[in-house]
Amino acid sequence: MLRVLIAPDSFKGSLSAFAAAHHMAIGIRKAMPNCDVDLLPIADGGEGTVDCMVEAIGGKKVTTRVHNPLGEWIEAQYGVLTDGTVVIEAAAANGLELIEKSKRDPLIANTIGVGELIQDALDANHTSFIIGLGGSGTNDGGIGMLHALGIRLLDAKGDILSPIPLACRSLDSFDISHIHPKLHTANIRIATDVDNSLCGINGATVVFGPQKGVQPEWIEPLDQALAQFGNVLEKQFGVSILNRRGSGAAGGMGAAFVGILGATLDRGIDLILNIAKFDQRAALADLILTGEGKTDSQTLQGKAVYGVVRRAAQLSIPVLCVSGSYESSANPLYDLGLDGLLSIIPGPVPLEQALFYADHFLEQTSYAAFRIFMAGRSRERKK
Repeated sequence: MLRVLIAPDSFKGSLSAFAAAHHMAIGIRKAMPNCDVDLLPIADGGEGTVDCMVEAIGGKKVTTRVHNPLGEWIEAQYGVLTDGTVVIEAAAANGLELIEKSKRDPLIANTIGVGELIQDALDANHTSFIIGLGGSGTNDGGIGMLHALGIRLLDAKGDILSPIPLACRSLDSFDISHIHPKLHTANIRIATDVDNSLCGINGATVVFGPQKGVQPEWIEPLDQALAQFGNVLEKQFGVSILNRRGSGAAGGMGAAFVGILGATLDRGIDLILNIAKFDQRAALADLILTGEGKTDSQTLQGKAVYGVVRRAAQLSIPVLCVSGSYESSANPLYDLGLDGLLSIIPGPVPLEQALFYADHFLEQTSYAAFRIFMAGRSRERKK
């Protein structure tokens, strides 16, 4: 009996990672009803990370009230795994999608809600955290989060600064005397899929600011604010952060986590695959099937599919990628060990129709991909 490990990311706008894995399995079982399928929906620290971890490891979701980036109350969830580890998607509280495009204002948007999520978990006596930083809609260096956790930003006179991005230009020191006490023993692991530094040409503001609503004339002052934040952090805590890879994740929140809260910063997909015991499950498979909404050059920057392909190659397991669409810029995946890249779209289809029928298209393409795989195995056996 053949065994297939199904490990897709979400198809953004249409299917969650869990739904995608389910429909892939339907397609495979149409081709081979008795095929043994192992569903392992995955994420890379962004959307779907909580669902994937709770599904893979077991656990529950907790709902609490927090502030969104503009200070409005919303309900947000985090996961608690069976071993007590808390899994948080920062975007649940500071995500770009939480703010209507016409209302986005990166000059006041902050990460207070992320700190409130962490505080809620700390108050419930949880001290082990996995925090995904994908999908951020803020550019505040994480100062809102720090504020919610009891850390105050002070100017040269010792006055408390407001937790908004440009306030960092007047930052002189951090007051950590009222930090949440459980943070002293907390273990925080950060999952991110970007390597950008805190500031400068490859920093958070220059690279990601425009998609969050940062206007050209705001780039320099916001970048200077993050630079001052990093300088003070380095001076007070002795942590080299300004040019550290990943410190610019989530609008500079990576710097706050590493430099002040002592977190470790990991490539999101590797952290999540390790926790989900991907290698052990993949070693039992004859084929790995993965996929995502769009496979392109961004996939190569450390997205979920990239991680699966790289791990599959190390284990010498065939891997096929079935995605909503793909571009030739993703072809280097073949050099990493990918065996096939297929789009689920059968032809020219309006976007609305492609999204609406994504489940059907995914089943059809998974069926075809698996038949191709079986045909190849059959010919190998006849040689």
